[in-house]
Amino acid sequence: MKAVVITTPGDPEVLRLQEVEDPKLEDGHVLVRVAATALNRADTLQRRGMYPPPKGASEYPGLECSGTIEAVGKGVSRWKVGDQVCALLAGGGYAEKVAVPAGQVLPVPAGISLKDAASFPEVACTVWSTVFMMSHLSAGETFLIHGGSSGIGTFAIQIAKYYGARVFVTAGSEEKLAACKDLGADVCINYKTEDFVARVKEETAGKGVDVILDCVGASYFQRNLDSLNLDGRLFIIGTQSGAVTQVDLRSILARRLTVQAAGLRTRSPENKDAIVDEVEKKVWPAIEQGKVKPVVYKYLPLAEAAEGHRLMESSKHVGKILLVT
Repeated sequence: MKAVVITTPGDPEVLRLQEVEDPKLEDGHVLVRVAATALNRADTLQRRGMYPPPKGASEYPGLECSGTIEAVGKGVSRWKVGDQVCALLAGGGYAEKVAVPAGQVLPVPAGISLKDAASFPEVACTVWSTVFMMSHLSAGETFLIHGGSSGIGTFAIQIAKYYGARVFVTAGSEEKLAACKDLGADVCINYKTEDFVARVKEETAGKGVDVILDCVGASYFQRNLDSLNLDGRLFIIGTQSGAVTQVDLRSILARRLTVQAAGLRTRSPENKDAIVDEVEKKVWPAIEQGKVKPVVYKYLPLAEAAEGHRLMESSKHVGKILLVT
């Protein structure tokens, strides 16, 4: 098969489409012929040598895919050859075929094309596990998403609105904020021209929001705490501005705040299975009702993975960038 290989750590041009061996099909796994994969910020870190795949995972990038099942390993009962699916991966999506544990496979939601289904697994599993399973966002609460126009952000706006939250977002241009508003965001804040803490306080009668999903990290840490309501929950899923910061612990103590952080890729297969199971029950119906839509900025052929990475690192996009085989 062909796969995108990181020939050496570096800039996007180190990504090359090469002929490689087919993945081995183990018990409890299915082999998927990939129709599309989606880019994630983590792929750019892996390309630079900063985010190695977990032990036993494919060395090729790609944390999600959609496609058709080509073979089924021993012990798999739910899936059969020919099923159209999408899947959460620990790696290997930038390829023509990938082997996946059966528990991390989802049916293509009704009404969604096979290639667009590749835009959902990573964002759905990330947002559902962090915002809902761990931060317990509920109807009537307020929710702030940093990077509202990203793949994670565009999904989080829609699913939070579906479950009855009031949604705040930050983004860096009027065009991106308009896209967020179109998806249902209630309060859109340009972080380049406005102080998000002041705006959050103004919009919540001085209280702050209940939950924050943050990919920025160090430079926003204290400001995020300052933006939270009593019993507020901050969830960190990225450190784009750095990972080391100072904090005034009194702000956490005084308002009973919770700070959590997690990745998805390094979780155990059992843990991922449990998240995928919940996503199918709680998120898939929203997609099938048309309340959560795929937001795809661009489709590129697999051979143009480097171009996809350049686009992602430019941060000009809104939503997901897909590579199509």
